[in-house]
Amino acid sequence: MGIEIRDTDGRGGTLGALPGPADGPAQVTLLLGGAAGQASWSCSPAGARELAAALTSAAAEAELARSSGPVTVEACALMRGDVRDGERLMTVEDVRVDGAGVQVTWTSGGGRSWSQTYEADAAIRLRRRPLPGG
Repeated sequence: MGIEIRDTDGRGGTLGALPGPADGPAQVTLLLGGAAGQASWSCSPAGARELAAALTSAAAEAELARSSGPVTVEACALMRGDVRDGERLMTVEDVRVDGAGVQVTWTSGGGRSWSQTYEADAAIRLRRRPLPGG
């Protein structure tokens, strides 16, 4: 797996992630490659999840900077990836409609998750909706 990345001067490289060796502690290996060579770093699976959450949060904020502005939708119309309008970053992880109620699982920018129940027609203000195909 190689994701194309650029440094602040525009030079390209790749970033990859692989499971660490089967022997020893559970690790995730990060491979950084570019014109200067290749570097290998490792972290725990929990650290890899924290990195993924931080990257997801940064991606959401980058997309937010391009969005046209907040929208309001009914709770029953929430979709995975919707970002709630407010001071703290809250992203919809899962939505379950159960009759007149909707259970929404939110994830914070820090990677914490919790669920809230809303009436199906409750107005929820979003910072943005996911971009089509995103």
